[in-house]
Amino acid sequence: MDSISWLYNATIPLGDLKPLVLREVVGNVFGLASALGGMRRRVWAWPVGIIGNALLFSVFLGAILSHGEAATLLGQAGRQIMFIAVSIWGWRQWHQSSRQRRPASASAETGPSGTSAAEAASLVGQAVSTDRLRVGTPTGADAEHSTKPHGEAGVSPVWATARQRAVLVTLMVVGTIALTPLFRLLGSYEPVWADAWTFVGSLLATYGMARRWVEFWLIWVAVDVVGVPLLLSAGYYATAVMYIFYGVFTLTGFFVWRRVDRRRRLSH
Repeated sequence: MDSISWLYNATIPLGDLKPLVLREVVGNVFGLASALGGMRRRVWAWPVGIIGNALLFSVFLGAILSHGEAATLLGQAGRQIMFIAVSIWGWRQWHQSSRQRRPASASAETGPSGTSAAEAASLVGQAVSTDRLRVGTPTGADAEHSTKPHGEAGVSPVWATARQRAVLVTLMVVGTIALTPLFRLLGSYEPVWADAWTFVGSLLATYGMARRWVEFWLIWVAVDVVGVPLLLSAGYYATAVMYIFYGVFTLTGFFVWRRVDRRRRLSH
């Protein structure tokens, strides 16, 4: 119990600034690991992200229970619950997609322990660039079974349709407008619209990731642009710094997924 209490209350001093909550730092580390796994199209990105979400939820829930010692960000707290719920669904989607893409002839290409060469490489933290690995033969948004003996278990990215993009933009704007008065009524930190924006954008980006849409990376960029100033003003420096890093990372992820999709199209 003492160790749990220490973990919950542990902080990292920052001089005259508000001290960092250790759970906030650790939660963001798990979030970063999940983002890296997502860019490499790895199924384990989802459970790792869920752990980070649970830790960050405790941070922003703690803000509500700290009697004014920390800023209340209902959007940040609420989106952690949303992340966990959507991530369970996304985990299942990616797991099914990866299983469908496993080579039918994998048994002919096994290592000493009966594991396929590509799967064994993944288990040890694959050093081969993802761009050099085939990602199956998708048709539209769905992938067909790969017959290549060295096929990768990663998911195949696809582009959203014009209609789907229009729906995403509409939901982003309308959702922010609708949630702003609710968050303000419940006492969320100002500017409340920014808290609502990050919540709605996070929901749409996570949904887009589960659908394997290339555009989901750009939604994260829009979230980061608004989220960084909000978090800095609220004193959540660790999360703000991670948002800045995510801004660069998400742009990289966008170009990686776009390149993978382009090479898949050219191979047909």
